[in-house]
Amino acid sequence: MPSESSLRCQVLVVGAGPAGGDLARRLALQGVDVVLVDRLSDLSRSAFSSAALPIETMEAFGLPAEVVGSRWRQWQLIGPGSASRSWASPQPLGVVLDFGALRHWQADQCRRWGGRVQLGLHACSSHQEGERMVTVLRRSDGRTLRVSSDWTVDASGQARALLGDPPPAQRPRDGLVGAAGLEWLLRVSPACWERWADRLSFCLGSDWVPQGYGWIFPMQPGVLKLGVCRLLDPQRQQPPLGGLITELGRRLLEPGTGGAAFEVLDRHGGLVRSTIRRRELHQRGRLVGLGDAVSTANLLGGEGIRHALSSSAVLAPLLQQALAASGGQASAQRALQDYAPQLRRALGWRWSLSGRLARRTWLGLHGPQADGRLDQVLKGLERRRAEDLSALLFGYRFERYGLRAMPYLLGWR
Repeated sequence: MPSESSLRCQVLVVGAGPAGGDLARRLALQGVDVVLVDRLSDLSRSAFSSAALPIETMEAFGLPAEVVGSRWRQWQLIGPGSASRSWASPQPLGVVLDFGALRHWQADQCRRWGGRVQLGLHACSSHQEGERMVTVLRRSDGRTLRVSSDWTVDASGQARALLGDPPPAQRPRDGLVGAAGLEWLLRVSPACWERWADRLSFCLGSDWVPQGYGWIFPMQPGVLKLGVCRLLDPQRQQPPLGGLITELGRRLLEPGTGGAAFEVLDRHGGLVRSTIRRRELHQRGRLVGLGDAVSTANLLGGEGIRHALSSSAVLAPLLQQALAASGGQASAQRALQDYAPQLRRALGWRWSLSGRLARRTWLGLHGPQADGRLDQVLKGLERRRAEDLSALLFGYRFERYGLRAMPYLLGWR
């Protein structure tokens, strides 16, 4: 029979994505005995994330240049239909991260400051024994690892491997809104890369991606990201994502090339599930949720990394307080009682509004009438600056649309 091993630590972090990796490195830097585990044996695999960030995020979260794939200073919105609009800034507005490099850097930082990283481990279960958590992890060969920790953090993303989905009676009123995405990493000719370099390009409208959107982002010279994402709608039959991304590549990258415009280097995809109001359970005893496990992915623009990092920045000092607390279980629990409200404040009051707008915009984007409404909103942005679009799409500052557009944004028409 497969053997079982065990280890002890102060904090076990399950999931080495941006949230879990960042939390582990923060805790290790402060001298906490932290163990970071992930189901992947190679953190470069399954690197699904469009990974576009505003420039200020790099400094705010202490990210190094080595995790940057490219920098951008323009927005380009293609659609609905044949319409195309662009906005440019003389200065860089943001970066596109190399997602695999980000995860490797976080794990290396954790190790550098004394933390432990173990890969290829699937989370099976976690339960509390007295004032400690016992988590069972399984290796690919069937062997198990039993971890005893003061705290366990579920950073396993939308799968919620340890927290699980709440039972129906405890689910938030708005429920879980799901989205599915597919992304290709492409090698293209220098001329093709130049056409898409220095900008974030989005394809909007039902004739591009029904109930969703597509994108082309630049990476290193000669490499592009091509992706599609859409909200899941159980009430409507939706075309396969593979067909949508193939058509997107054909329309945008292949004209006049005889079908030889690009080489697919990697294909990856994933699911996102978030609640609109984020009122779900963040903690159960000494088990705490982090990142996408507590709905930090924003469905309006498919943003996950920036908000995952925010959740880590909020949780890390609270866990340190809990570890330092004297007075046993009750005192340690009190240290984390402000986690959910602090995270809500960090994400901001516009969060639920952006979620409502995402659900209304993307789920309703399946025909000419919806395309027409979207086109009218985009026309209202034509006189704006590129910096205004960043404030709108990254800062969710919807009031900049003006009073005439607010009824649409709020879902009143």
